[in-house]
This record gives sequence, structure tokens and C-alpha cells, in this order.
Amino acid sequence: MTGSAKTVSKTGIVLAQNMLPPDANAAGNVHGGTIMKLIDNAAWTVASRHTGMNAVTASLDRLDFHSPVYIGNLLILRASMNRAGSTSMEIGVRVEAEDIRTGEVRHTASAYLTFVALDENKKVVPVPPLILETEEDHRRNAQANARYEARKATLKARKKG
Repeated sequence: MTGSAKTVSKTGIVLAQNMLPPDANAAGNVHGGTIMKLIDNAAWTVASRHTGMNAVTASLDRLDFHSPVYIGNLLILRASMNRAGSTSMEIGVRVEAEDIRTGEVRHTASAYLTFVALDENKKVVPVPPLILETEEDHRRNAQANARYEARKATLKARKKG
């Protein structure tokens, strides 16, 4: 095992970054790929904090864009551990865009990513257990477990067909 159990609050993070012209297209909309990279970075930070090791993205289960992000917005990413299995972890990332002039905050995207921890030989290793403290932690964990079971069933069906 890569370390002792940790709470969701111990490894969760909030990252913020101003969106600038190089992040966007000619119309001023921030590229989805820019947002995707920031989501992956936020999730990596949570996975690495949880394990104390390097972690890599194993899959992106779902990414939904709800509203656009514009040049000048402050992009806020809230990432937290939803599930820790024996060797994989699900991290949820909520993305918000704040119009700094008006204070308006919009929920712009949500994503679920699966990460694994790697040892110094780049081999997958067991991850520490996740301690659930709040009702929200338990709710998110139950939903993550359901997604995990659905992913397993889909992979099993693909192998058959």
C-alpha cells in the first residue's frame, strides 16, 4: 500500500486560473481542450496527494460542458476523491467560471476521472483507503461505486463481443 488512509477533505483541492487570449478561439470562447487539461491537472493533484506517489490518468469516464467560458473569466476547479479501490481512484472535478466584474459564477463543466498510482518502476500499486466523513462524501462515494460497477460491466461485455 502506498500510504495510510486519508479523508476526502485532506486531499481535495480548489484551483483557479484566469482565462487569457491564448486559451481561447477568435470569438473569445475558451477551448474545451484547455479546460480538459486543467481538469486532468486538478485530478492528478488529488490522486497524487492521496497516494503520495505519481499518478496517471487511466480513463475519463465522463466530461460534460454546461456553459461556455470566456476570456477574462476566472476558471475555478474543485476536485475531490470520490472512490478509492484497491488500485484505482475516481476523482470528480467541478468547473466553474466567474465573471470577475459582475461576480456571476456559472457551473461550466463536470468530469469523472480514474487514476492509478505508479511506483518508481512505473508499475501500478495499491492505493490507500478513503475515509468518508460527511453525508456528501458518502453520497459521492455511492455514485462513484455505481459508475465503477457500470464500467466493469461495459468492459466485460466488450471482451465477450
